[in-house]
Amino acid sequence: MAAPVTSLQPVKLPAGPSPLTPEQQYWRTFRSQLLIPSPSSYAVTHISAPLPSPNGLNIALTESFVVTSGTRLQIFSSRTRQVTKTFSRFTDIAHSGEIRRDGKVVVAGDDSGLIQVFDTTSRAILKTWNEHKQPVWTTKFSPTDITALMSASDDKTVRLWDLPSQSSVMTLTGHEDYVRSGAFLPGFSSKLLTSGSYDGTVRIWDPRTAGRSVMTFKHSSPVESVLPLPSGTTTLASSGSHISVLDMVAGKPLRLLQNHQKTVTSLCLASDGNRVISGGLDGHVKIFETTGWNMVAGSKYPSPILSVGIVRAGASQEDKHLIVGMQSGLLSIRTRLSGQQKVRERERRKEMKALIEGTVNEFDKKNAKRKKKGRGWEKRLRGREFIGEGTSVVIEGNDRERVKKETVWERDLRHGRYTSALDRVLDSSQPPLTILTLLTALRHRSAMRSALQGRDEVTLQPILKWITKFVADPRYVSTAVEVAVLIVDLYSAQAGQSSEIDDLISRLHDRVRREVERAQQACQTSGMLHMLMSG
Repeated sequence: MAAPVTSLQPVKLPAGPSPLTPEQQYWRTFRSQLLIPSPSSYAVTHISAPLPSPNGLNIALTESFVVTSGTRLQIFSSRTRQVTKTFSRFTDIAHSGEIRRDGKVVVAGDDSGLIQVFDTTSRAILKTWNEHKQPVWTTKFSPTDITALMSASDDKTVRLWDLPSQSSVMTLTGHEDYVRSGAFLPGFSSKLLTSGSYDGTVRIWDPRTAGRSVMTFKHSSPVESVLPLPSGTTTLASSGSHISVLDMVAGKPLRLLQNHQKTVTSLCLASDGNRVISGGLDGHVKIFETTGWNMVAGSKYPSPILSVGIVRAGASQEDKHLIVGMQSGLLSIRTRLSGQQKVRERERRKEMKALIEGTVNEFDKKNAKRKKKGRGWEKRLRGREFIGEGTSVVIEGNDRERVKKETVWERDLRHGRYTSALDRVLDSSQPPLTILTLLTALRHRSAMRSALQGRDEVTLQPILKWITKFVADPRYVSTAVEVAVLIVDLYSAQAGQSSEIDDLISRLHDRVRREVERAQQACQTSGMLHMLMSG
């Protein structure tokens, strides 16, 4: 019995360098940008994403997030990206609207020193404190105690509060200038706090030591933001255009990140604490990995950035929204689509394109045919008769697969009609890889000369055009050079008899000459670099 005829395997070219790393590709999946202007034209100063739940369960109990702009706090739904509640009970500029992890309470301070706590359902004021004498820039809930929170103010103090109390529980003093940032440490260190001040210091506080700081890190510029990492032993601080990585166990900085050109205003965690996102007045958002502290991705926004945040959603708590607040009052929400959402978005774009081009009827027919084809297996199963309870359905392997139909040029190649096979491939506008596959097969059969000889000026032109186009491509160059040498050997005696062929030969000569000059320049540059490295 004769062996089955198999299709000619296409040549596999080496993969070229990817223009984007996997990390950059991941952050570019945050698309579907929604730009929301501030209702009061104030800058967006703070974004509060849901905090993880207690007891180490890395799950947010609410999927809402709070945006602070002007005198308003706005609660957005993570599902719809729309405003669900607005709090406008402040008479002065509000700061640092923070939502509790259960989503029931939100707190914020303002420029008058007032701190207010609201019920997110009724929007009623639950608590009002006015012990701070200057603007309150930071308010944070404790990650473990649902009634505890902290505040940091321009009056150089950090205060601890308890929701049932009418006054602050403790006042932490020691900073010598405005205190613009602060946070509770996570994990086992949740009793400790950290704060950053315009006096250039980051202080670690332990309320059990009579309100004194237990550790101080000094910087050369005012500290705008502090961010404790999930380990509880490392804190990030943005000072000027730098971000310092502070090791609280060793009591010294581990790394200084200098990727921004202007002041870094905001820091937040992403990817389950394995990535850090920073935003600065240079309009750049940059993402760092937390192992070697290398910058892995970044993007540019049209205005200085004052706040960044990541909102997680779903059962797996994956990064869902990248939110950026700008000085111009714009709020940018970029959403990462899930698998099914990507498919639906792709179909929607195809349908919109067909509608614009006037081919929506053909699109509908094709779509209906695809759906009908997908249900064919159900009809085939219904047509079968299964007898007995123990009957097994055997899914066959390659024996039942449909054999790919042989193309005309493949049949010519198999029957030794090499000239005809090459002509058919060149005349049928096949992709370059198919032409390369055929030329490689001709080389393996030692039939390259047979396929090229005996041609006139009409049948020779497509080959010369292909060579001229791909002779500079590193993946095609060896085959293109071999074909070019054979053509020169076969047709050099007919030079000058056809203006079209002479013109193509001249173009090929110019292309090869330019590539040789580039190669010589590359060799010279390599030699100079080698001398520099040796010195």
